Amino acid sequence: MDADSLHYSLELVAGSGNILNTEHRTALQTSLLILRKNYKFNRVLFWGKIMGIKEDYFIAQGRGDDELKDKKNLYSFNCMDWFLLPPATIPMIEEVSKAATGRFMGDASHVYENTILKKVGDEDEVEEELVRISAVEHRLAVTIHLIDDESSVIPRGAFIKNPHGFVQVNRCFEGLTESQAAKLDSFLHFRDPKTLKKKSLLELSELNQTIDFLDLLTDDVPKGMWSLQFENANKVLILRCLLWLGMTFYHVPMTPQHGYIYIGDGVRNLDLSFML
Repeated sequence: MDADSLHYSLELVAGSGNILNTEHRTALQTSLLILRKNYKFNRVLFWGKIMGIKEDYFIAQGRGDDELKDKKNLYSFNCMDWFLLPPATIPMIEEVSKAATGRFMGDASHVYENTILKKVGDEDEVEEELVRISAVEHRLAVTIHLIDDESSVIPRGAFIKNPHGFVQVNRCFEGLTESQAAKLDSFLHFRDPKTLKKKSLLELSELNQTIDFLDLLTDDVPKGMWSLQFENANKVLILRCLLWLGMTFYHVPMTPQHGYIYIGDGVRNLDLSFML
């Protein structure tokens, strides 16, 4: 959610339990403005909070000229002092998937360890391999990347792709109608398209290349991983992702107000198939 409308946006998603205390709200209101100035971001979003056992990680996201690709993530323990996270790479994702399990500790000096059993040769001998991650920032960066990749949402038409290929905020977007907001196919994943490339030429010919350059939520597998509801006397649309419990998207129909926030433990819901 945009830092400029943080207090208003938090009230819209309060029904999901996504709230912050007064101390954190006040600190964020000041520090996010300083963050945008120091790093020269076009705008700054409060991404959410990953809850740890000892302390919680507050996450901010800065956006540049290209809203889709020019993103930088930062974390803080007190909403005042922010530390830049490295970009998530494929080797880093593979490293984290092997070593990091369970909840976040909330300790920047913690070292994650995991023992992997490997079969040696054709015999029944088993060899143990200890895998370590030296930096907690690596797991944090990978977790944020995966949550963004699988559950970040925007309404159709909220962003456009300009002639230079940059994805930018659509200043002419006035919001979805109530009937449009009630349909899951009115919402898109804010990530590099994956399923769009698999569509036929006939399906692609019916799309508006300016706004239909992202994947639809209706193409997600498994079906039913999204919960769509109207709250606050049917004035606010709320989308909840059941794959990442704690991810909440909001949109006020007929207005450009929209955004998302994640407040959870940073662990994928592996029980989703049993919930559907």
